[in-house]
Amino acid sequence: MTKKVTKAVIPAAGLGTRFLPETKALPKEMLPIVDTPTIQFIVEEAKKSGIKDIVIVIGKGKRSIEDHFDSNPELEMNLEEKHKEKMLESIRKTNDMNIYFIRQSHPRGLGDAVYTARSFIGNEPFVVMLGDDVMEDKVPLTKQLMESYANTGASTLAVKKVPHKDISKYGVIDPSKEIKPGLYNVKQFVEKPSPEEAPSDLAIIGRYLLTPEIFGILEHTAPDDGGEIQLTTAIDTLNKTQRVFAHEFKGKRFDTGNKLSWLKTNITFGLRHEEIADGLRTYIKELGKELSEEDKTENK
Repeated sequence: MTKKVTKAVIPAAGLGTRFLPETKALPKEMLPIVDTPTIQFIVEEAKKSGIKDIVIVIGKGKRSIEDHFDSNPELEMNLEEKHKEKMLESIRKTNDMNIYFIRQSHPRGLGDAVYTARSFIGNEPFVVMLGDDVMEDKVPLTKQLMESYANTGASTLAVKKVPHKDISKYGVIDPSKEIKPGLYNVKQFVEKPSPEEAPSDLAIIGRYLLTPEIFGILEHTAPDDGGEIQLTTAIDTLNKTQRVFAHEFKGKRFDTGNKLSWLKTNITFGLRHEEIADGLRTYIKELGKELSEEDKTENK
């Protein structure tokens, strides 16, 4: 009988160099999508999936993440007195979660960040949730992985089809067969292959359900040329001793890992936000007209 998955690891110790100079002082995980830090969406997904305990792996300069998930009685009292129920609810969404923090002393890659959480996880299956990907579906992606694990008892990675020309940006699976719709047996994992060498267009996205055996493998995984311990390398080794599956995610994925994709995500969420949607839609239309007129002028 498989153990129930109740714990998640959220690695948040990276330097966030893609967003410098902003991330010199502010963790990239705290960059907002409209008015909500990106990491808040990840924690809420975990809660909706039935996760009880979360450990966030942090590094130097990440104190604001701890402060964000701490309670703020003075602020809550102020909102209560002013009857600002919606605001109060927005800051209490994850107050009932057990959220812990572990320090990664040196930024030695995703694999090392996960290994840092080994004492917290113990001998249990767990989920790794990366903060660069915000996922949307009727059933949360983490919950989908948990349901798959309940049936297979095996480590399961989330994958999604991406345009073939973009495949070199991702780790990719080499599937042996589709054992049922959307669930693949995996022969191997290939890190950032060229489009010509890619074994599939199924890219690994930021959710992994792993068995605790991964820690023993991570302990002996050598750093790559950049000095980082790669989680996909350890998973590929794990796949040699026990089955590893890939679950294809069919919902929406919002990439917040670079400036352009983060801005696109903000626009999409802004157009849904009841306070600003109308004003933003009007602005986008006006901006489109201005740019069109500028193009006409330049082409004369």
